[in-house]
Amino acid sequence: MRLIAVGDNVVDYYDDREEMFPGGNAVNVAVFWKRYGVDEVSYIGIVGNDEEGEHIVSSLAQEQIDVSRVRKVFGASGEAVVTLDEHGDRKFVGSNKGGVQKELKLNFSESELAYISSFSLLHTSVYSYLEKELPLLQKHIDISFDFSTKYDEDYLELVCPYIKYAIFSGGDLTNQECEALITRVHELGTPNIIVTRGSEGSLFSDSKQVFKQGIVETDVVDTLGAGDTFVAIFLKEYVQHGNAQEAMAKGAAAAAETCQRFGAFGHGKKRGKRIMV
Repeated sequence: MRLIAVGDNVVDYYDDREEMFPGGNAVNVAVFWKRYGVDEVSYIGIVGNDEEGEHIVSSLAQEQIDVSRVRKVFGASGEAVVTLDEHGDRKFVGSNKGGVQKELKLNFSESELAYISSFSLLHTSVYSYLEKELPLLQKHIDISFDFSTKYDEDYLELVCPYIKYAIFSGGDLTNQECEALITRVHELGTPNIIVTRGSEGSLFSDSKQVFKQGIVETDVVDTLGAGDTFVAIFLKEYVQHGNAQEAMAKGAAAAAETCQRFGAFGHGKKRGKRIMV
């Protein structure tokens, strides 16, 4: 099985630990695909020519992910400042708004599109700034897209017609709001929808049925990356086998394991504090 992630990357800087960890939705999904048994995983994105960018790329290479198509440019890599509450729940308290990734955009050559089309699924996110490329990419590969908490109608209309899997963070939504969101996204053309709901577990709709999955209890150190872990393992299992309930159960178990360590997937590195907006 071959899967590819395209788009956002950051370092998550833990203020209290003075330590940075590689992350970002697309990066996290790529790593957990590889860790949980996908044969070949590739990542395409933009990093800055700084210590943070080097740490992101080298960490991915250590995870045996193909980073040969990562673009390195002059400027600052994406960074988010993280704190944890007494329950281990992560809080983002600052960022540089994606760094160079927001100033530049990924463009794809014909040869690169041919390369992308050789994979089973492409994963990207709202923080990857690829919305205008989705109509082109959709001609070559199925797409999963993580909206995080961006539910506004204009954005849904822009993205939903071109993707096969829509993923939302719905921890702050009521049951009724989740139902309404799922209904609307299906109406806009997306056949499969995942809603992660924090301690409430997750929902998945395949246009015919809504499946529910609770969390797996664990000793929580840090919840950063748990949702991305669930999504990565669910997609891997569902694309491969098509069993929604089994895919959700495996995703929940993997997410619980992620909560047992700092950073989304480890690779912490000490670094001094910087001023964030």
